[in-house]
Amino acid sequence: MRLPTWFAEKVEPTSPENELRVSTIELFFDLVFVFTVTQLTTLVVGDFTERAPGAHHFTGQGVVQTLLIFGVLWWMYAGYAWLTNAVPPERPARRVLILCGMAGFLIMALAVPSAFDGGGVAFAIGYLVIVLVHGGLYLQASSAVFRLLPFNLGATALIFGAAFASAPWNYVLWAAALVLVWTSPYFIGQRGFALHPAHIVERHGLLVIIVLGESIVAIGIGASGAHPTPGLVVAALLGLALTAALWWVYFGGDEEAPVRSLLRMEVVKRTWHILGAYFYAHIPLLLGVVATAAGIKKAIGHDHLDLGPAVALAAGVALFLAGNVWFRRLLGLGRGPARPLAALLAAASFPIGLWSSTAHLGALVVLLVVTLFAERAL
Repeated sequence: MRLPTWFAEKVEPTSPENELRVSTIELFFDLVFVFTVTQLTTLVVGDFTERAPGAHHFTGQGVVQTLLIFGVLWWMYAGYAWLTNAVPPERPARRVLILCGMAGFLIMALAVPSAFDGGGVAFAIGYLVIVLVHGGLYLQASSAVFRLLPFNLGATALIFGAAFASAPWNYVLWAAALVLVWTSPYFIGQRGFALHPAHIVERHGLLVIIVLGESIVAIGIGASGAHPTPGLVVAALLGLALTAALWWVYFGGDEEAPVRSLLRMEVVKRTWHILGAYFYAHIPLLLGVVATAAGIKKAIGHDHLDLGPAVALAAGVALFLAGNVWFRRLLGLGRGPARPLAALLAAASFPIGLWSSTAHLGALVVLLVVTLFAERAL
């Protein structure tokens, strides 16, 4: 049977040095992915369950589920970033398939809150959709995807199995799916996956901005239904300042430096470094934003934080800083002691939140601002 012309047509390889800009449909796609991040934030917040009026405790179950769900979601988001890097969605048929991938992500996002409690089948169906669309489209650029597809389909099968298993075996199957896809690059290698660095840098930078917007949304959710008292306004402004400081940590300095660093590398080495910097190192970065948003949501409108939200806020900023340090070192962009030290201090700041949520937000803002100034002074 003859394949449709649009599918049989191969994408002509172009030099990685050639400029490739992020398209509007990719940004549209990212909005659906960020919705799944929003759902994960809700899952973390749900971990702060109420035992009695005014009293909460931290179960940890939501955090474990968040880590497992985010792990498999992030793998396929990165796969789509590489896909549109190799197969630019310029033709209508490709755009329609990208929209089908978005539908798969939307199904998974809707299933996130119940993925471990009755919604696992819907999540697995959404995952199968995005895996098949990804594999089919990537074939237009490289047959190397045949080495990757068995790992993605294997992870899908494990997630389907988890939907019919009870605890703790469903957690074991989710963890197995996560390990399978995260370790696959070490078995399949990176040959056949040439990438345009500028596109990867721009795509992930835009994603970080959109995800940081979740912290802004968290301010609004935390303040909903409350009168704008001076205390509430100060806490909201500090939440905004904290988000702005995280933005400065990631984007401050020379925004073209990552592109120049990657272009100096040999092609296969460059792909490995993109995998390290923009997949693995961005895991703590994005999880840090999820945890920070969950902490901010609880901090707004409350005099003090319970242990769970205080730890989430402190650990979120620490994770973001640790991921940023890892990312910058992989690209050779900075090796100073300021950011690693700031990550440790942020992690240790949670007792402040137990005393005052506003003071906790303020302390983290001051820590980041001092860190950025210290780097310029050194």
